[in-house]
Amino acid sequence: MIDRRRLLKGILAGGAVTVGLPLLDCFLDGNGRAMAATGKPIPVRFGTWYWGLGMNDAVFTPDRAGAGYDLKTELAPLAEVRDHVNVFSGYDVFKDDSPSLCHYTGWVALRCGAVPALRTDTPGESIDVTIARKIGGFTRFRSLDATSTGNPLDSLSFLGANSYNTPETSPVALYERVFGPDFNDPNSGTFMPNPKVMMRQSVLSGVMEQAKDLQASLGAEDRGRLDQYFTSLREVENQLASQLKKPEPVEGFRAPKRPEEVPAGLNYELVGHRHQVMADLMALALQSDQTRVFNMVYSAPFAATAKPGEEKSHHVATHEELIDDKLGYQPLNHWFIIEAMKNWAYLVKALGSVKEGDGTLLDNTLVYGNSDTSLAKVHALEAIPMLTAGRAGGRTKTGLHVPGQGRQGTRVGYTILRTFGVEVSEWGTKSNATSKPISEIVA
Repeated sequence: MIDRRRLLKGILAGGAVTVGLPLLDCFLDGNGRAMAATGKPIPVRFGTWYWGLGMNDAVFTPDRAGAGYDLKTELAPLAEVRDHVNVFSGYDVFKDDSPSLCHYTGWVALRCGAVPALRTDTPGESIDVTIARKIGGFTRFRSLDATSTGNPLDSLSFLGANSYNTPETSPVALYERVFGPDFNDPNSGTFMPNPKVMMRQSVLSGVMEQAKDLQASLGAEDRGRLDQYFTSLREVENQLASQLKKPEPVEGFRAPKRPEEVPAGLNYELVGHRHQVMADLMALALQSDQTRVFNMVYSAPFAATAKPGEEKSHHVATHEELIDDKLGYQPLNHWFIIEAMKNWAYLVKALGSVKEGDGTLLDNTLVYGNSDTSLAKVHALEAIPMLTAGRAGGRTKTGLHVPGQGRQGTRVGYTILRTFGVEVSEWGTKSNATSKPISEIVA
């Protein structure tokens, strides 16, 4: 009889090791191009970026489609990076028979393809998790997450309900995790494997034979579940293995210095400073191949970003500020969105400033940015703004405005999945299901 107390046991370097098992049914009752320094192909990376509370259509959405799109005031900060950024307008999220959960339904659907039934519901895994499984298994970190808000709950990366990836909340924490004592500088003349990693790396080898015997005694569903579980552990083992050999040199890379801590708070200057230091660190993490997938949150869905001299935070302003009769929008809300776009532009520039092969890090990356709503005052799910930046190693075109004309917003995510070689014939559920990539951006 197999019960949940059973462990797989083995021997590693003369010591006993144990690996716990996942929850099985039998536990339940009956109910391109090459790097100049190494000659190896340059890896392609993926990132996500998020800002809360949408946009004001009249001063955000370009009038011209295609290349050379016009930059209205909310997109004016993109002037220097426009040729690297795609703007997707007029793409909708359909709630079908589910409730419209303010500041939640929209971003969840655009990240996993399905609308949630409850505020605690994340009906699938987020797109970054799927892509990380495809491209992130042989780097030190499958993915890296950071938020400029200082709140570890502000994560939009998830495996499912109650299983979010916890972001780093300060530049110092992000630095210590990536470039702290366990970091191996690829351009260092010396290399010393970490003994702790050496002990962890071969744990599965000590138990795999026992695992095979266990699988033979299980039902089909449990065998599949156990196989998936050990596949995940093997991916961890591969990540550990990457730390046991001297990394390949990286042309032009210089390890960063430990940054100064940014004081806590949601003053827009603090949030922006926090974001910019984290963006620079993320760029270096990608350049040195510590990870190939990252997620960054600039502001939360209920963004409490503050402007000195104003009583209303961003979220409060979206609901309480009057629409100016002459301007046609809420001036303070408009100001906060411009600040968000300044920080998006900063991230794009940070990636574009890193030389790589015959191009830049940005050329070998695709970053997907989205919000939770279009007009936050009414929590609109129509025309939620989305952006992408970077060419994904030449797989995508950039510098385009692509109007959606009421089509599914999930088409952007589906196109991205296909760009990274994820074999999926359809993505999304019910009215949000799509099998049509956005051909305008496919290279």
